[in-house]
Amino acid sequence: MRRLRHAVRTPIGQIVGYSELLQEDALAGGRGHWIGDLERIRQAGLDLLALVDRILGGEGENGGDAPLGIRPPTAARGRTPGARLLVVDDEPANRDLLSRRLAAEGYEVVAVADGHSALHRIAQGGLDAVLLDVVMPGMSGLEVLESIRREHEVTRLPVILATALDGSEHIVEGLRLGANDYVTKPLDLPTVQARIECQLAAKRAHDEISRLAQQLEIRNAFIRRVFGRYVSNEVVDALLEEPGALELGGETREVTVLVADLRGFSSLTAEREANEVLTLLNNYLGAMSEVIQAHHGIIDDFFGDGILAFFGAPIAHADHASRALRCAVSMQLALQDVNRRNESHGLPELEMGIGIDTGRVIVGSMGSERRSKYGAIGLPLNLASRIESCTLGGEILVSERVIEAARGEAVVDLVREIHPKGFETALRVHRVAGISGNDDLQLPSSQQRLAVLAQGLPVRLVPLEGKRVGDDEVPGLIRELSTSAARIECDEPLAEMTDVRVVFDGQGADGLRGACYAKVVSARDGEPPMLALRFTTRPARLIDDLRRLLAGLG
Repeated sequence: MRRLRHAVRTPIGQIVGYSELLQEDALAGGRGHWIGDLERIRQAGLDLLALVDRILGGEGENGGDAPLGIRPPTAARGRTPGARLLVVDDEPANRDLLSRRLAAEGYEVVAVADGHSALHRIAQGGLDAVLLDVVMPGMSGLEVLESIRREHEVTRLPVILATALDGSEHIVEGLRLGANDYVTKPLDLPTVQARIECQLAAKRAHDEISRLAQQLEIRNAFIRRVFGRYVSNEVVDALLEEPGALELGGETREVTVLVADLRGFSSLTAEREANEVLTLLNNYLGAMSEVIQAHHGIIDDFFGDGILAFFGAPIAHADHASRALRCAVSMQLALQDVNRRNESHGLPELEMGIGIDTGRVIVGSMGSERRSKYGAIGLPLNLASRIESCTLGGEILVSERVIEAARGEAVVDLVREIHPKGFETALRVHRVAGISGNDDLQLPSSQQRLAVLAQGLPVRLVPLEGKRVGDDEVPGLIRELSTSAARIECDEPLAEMTDVRVVFDGQGADGLRGACYAKVVSARDGEPPMLALRFTTRPARLIDDLRRLLAGLG
């Protein structure tokens, strides 16, 4: 009965549709005297549809409706002008009528007569929506819909079913297969257009969300690729989840600051080819970055061979001081692995000093809208840098505030006073040799056996004035020696932590030529005064000469 009703309603619906179309054409062409007759034809068709529904069962969507009214045609009345629609219907009159009516509303319409043609056209792409007849010979509309949904998501290509079979099972089955909406025949143009516009609006919203999501993913990938070089994945995730995390501005936080720097790297750059220097530097910075990220630190900056990092922001960690200490010990241990790789490639050994302080700083994104970074400013950064400048190779020096904040975790083997530049009073610093309760975080002893030189090795000591080599010279005689340290008799005492240039003049039986830099680590009064030096910068050739000399001593 439903199929009979569909067969009867279809031509009547075409009469109603064409009468509406002709009324619009008459109005646009100045033939208003035709409109009354055309309206009577249209209304007769609606009455006939209502009669068919009463006799054959069902209630058509437009059965018994009052006249729809005629609107003057205007270009692109659709809210989505230029949208490309595919009309699929086996009835030529239905295709023609619907195509003409939708085109008059500003849509671009492509019409096909069967399911296979519809799938072929859909495969070519460029469509915004499909108006699909359900009852067609051969491949039904539901079969076409099922095939469409295997390739196209509901939000990507909306499909609106058109059916005169208003049984709920067909509607339910169509929606189950992925139809976005449905309309019943004979088609009421305002209803069809409203359903089309609803689906096109949803598609536009989905497309915009997809576009924004793609842009966000590109942005996030860029941030992970660039920002992720300096921080852990946990920190990057936290920053991406916080909308204002990368906006300019800052906040006051308690953090722990770590500054690391290589000893004597400047002299290495003068002795090596550029590619070797870059290999050394990249191996070192790469290894240290991994260690810092593993301890959830932020790398604020690389400055040459130096590293500035802090702990406790942007993610607050109550144990930021302990994290920094563990990170520092791990960095010194990791440098041993770096040196083993350097040795296997014929590259020189590296030594690193680390200074740490803790306190209140301002952290956040700083700079300009065009160029900015996440960083920190405050006194602890300056003090950590000053402490680091007093370190020897392999040392970790920390302020008393760090020792207090770490609550006894640090293993300290030496306490000394330093006089940092810009500070009026002396500062007590602690040398960290490891972390208590963890045997894997203990630094190896830095003590080296010194060989005794029977006759002594004459040298000249020239104290440094800041970064400049001074004019005064202090004669000395090396009594004990290793490749990294020496004990020297000298004519004049020098203060502890004085930086000196050691000049070898090639005198004596074990004479060497060249110069290096060292730091006075202890001074003993006596006749003559005795100094303990730790070499900080040694040219490669001098290191080789020292090794040959020491090997000759047995």
